[in-house]
Amino acid sequence: MKASENQLIAALDAASPSIRLYLFHGPDEAGAADHAARLGRALGTDAERVAVEGNTLKSNPGRVLDEARSLALFGGRRWILVSNVGDDALETAQLLLAEAQVEHPVVMIGPGLRSSSKLLQFAVAQPAAMTFACYIPDGAAADRMVAGIAREHGLRPTPSAARRLMAAANGDRAVIAREVEKLALYLDAATDRPRELDDDTLDMLGAELGDAQMSEIVDTVLEGRVQDVAVELAQFAGSGAAAIPLLRQVVRKLMTLAATRAEVDDGKPVAAAVKARRVHWREEAGMIRLVQRWRAPDIAAAIDRLRRTERALMAPGGAGDVLAEFALAETTRRAARLR
Repeated sequence: MKASENQLIAALDAASPSIRLYLFHGPDEAGAADHAARLGRALGTDAERVAVEGNTLKSNPGRVLDEARSLALFGGRRWILVSNVGDDALETAQLLLAEAQVEHPVVMIGPGLRSSSKLLQFAVAQPAAMTFACYIPDGAAADRMVAGIAREHGLRPTPSAARRLMAAANGDRAVIAREVEKLALYLDAATDRPRELDDDTLDMLGAELGDAQMSEIVDTVLEGRVQDVAVELAQFAGSGAAAIPLLRQVVRKLMTLAATRAEVDDGKPVAAAVKARRVHWREEAGMIRLVQRWRAPDIAAAIDRLRRTERALMAPGGAGDVLAEFALAETTRRAARLR
C-alpha cells in the first residue's frame, strides 16, 4: 500500500509484523536510509542488519526470502536492507510476499524507480507492503525535519538556523545529523540540558552554512558545457573556496531536477512542472532545458556519484579537492551526452 508519512512512521516505530516489505523510492536516498535506520532502532539495538545489493537479485531472486526466513546469528531480531533496487527485484518481492510466514522485515531502496515501475505498482497493491516516496522536504516540512534531528541532540534551532542547516546540507539528513552532533558537542547540549541554536552561534562557529552563490559552475556542469568546465573549476580552485559546498550546491539542484522530472514523468507539462517549483522567472528557460535533458536514472546516478565524492573528501587521508574536480568534470561529460 502507498503510505503517508504518518502511517509510515507509525509502522516503523512499532516494527509492525503486518508489514514485511518497505519500499522507498524517489531521489532522497538519505531520507530513505534514515527511515530504514528507524526500523532498525525499533527492532532493538541488538537487531542484526543484513545488507544486500539490488543488482544481485536478478541472478538470485530468492536470496532475500532466505535471509528473511533465517534465524539471526545470535538468535535475536534481524532486518534485511536491499539497496539500489530496480524492476529486477520484482520477482524477489513476489516471492517474499507470497510466503505464508516471514520472520524478519525487508527494506528496499530504489531511488531510480518511476511511478510506472512494475515493482512499485506491485508493492502498492499488497497489504503486507508499504511504499513511500522520498523527496527532499521544503518549507515547513524542512523546518520540522531539522528541528526533529536537533531535538534528539538537545538543540532547539530557531527557524532561521534550521533553514541555514537545511540549505548547507542540501537536505541530506545524514549531513544535517553530523553538523548537529558537532554543534551539540560545542554547546554541551543533550536531551536533559537543551540549548538554543541561533544564527549568532552558527556565525561564531564559522560553519559552512551560507547560501554560496556558485550558480555559474552548477549550470556549466548540469548543462554539459565541457568546453567551459575546466576554466570554471580552475578559477574556483584558485579562489581558495572549499569544494564540499560546491558539491552540495550541484546536488541540491539535481534534487530539484529529480522532483520536477518525476512530475513530468507522471504526465505534467514541463513548463507547468518548472513553474510549480517557483523557479525565478529568469531561470525558467534554463530549468526547462535541464528537465528535458536529464532523466530520472541519470539524476540518481549523478547524485550518488557526488555524494560518494563528498564522503571521500571528508574521510581522513583522502586525495583532497582533486576528487571533487574529477567528479564534477565527469558529471559534465555525462551531461553532455544526454539528449
